[in-house]
Amino acid sequence: MPTITKPEICQEILEALQTEVQEEKQVIVHCCYPATFYVGNLIRIWQSTFLVDERLHHKSHLIHQENISLFPYWTPVPPMKDFWFTLIFSGLPKECRSFDLREEIPEEGGFLVKNIKRNATDVYRVKIS
Repeated sequence: MPTITKPEICQEILEALQTEVQEEKQVIVHCCYPATFYVGNLIRIWQSTFLVDERLHHKSHLIHQENISLFPYWTPVPPMKDFWFTLIFSGLPKECRSFDLREEIPEEGGFLVKNIKRNATDVYRVKIS
């Protein structure tokens, strides 16, 4: 039986491939919509909601939402009780230190939470005002 030797790969090719490899990362944002006295309050999220790092010119896209309707549908919010929902986004670059949660919509009232400090887990809790 012939001996099979481990192939050698040129260092330049290894370095070039390394830049092509990107881990599948996700960012989880648990959002609190604070309690109000209003009955009949409705809430929704648009697909055009992003995590934005202005410094790096990067946008992480919304992948999935839990406990909140996607435009054009609405989710009723119970009065006198904080309402929690979860948004899952594509990964942020390693160099990102802070970012904004920004809902870019063609009408008034889009969500905006500025200057969220990056952490090691990429799981966040924010209050929507």
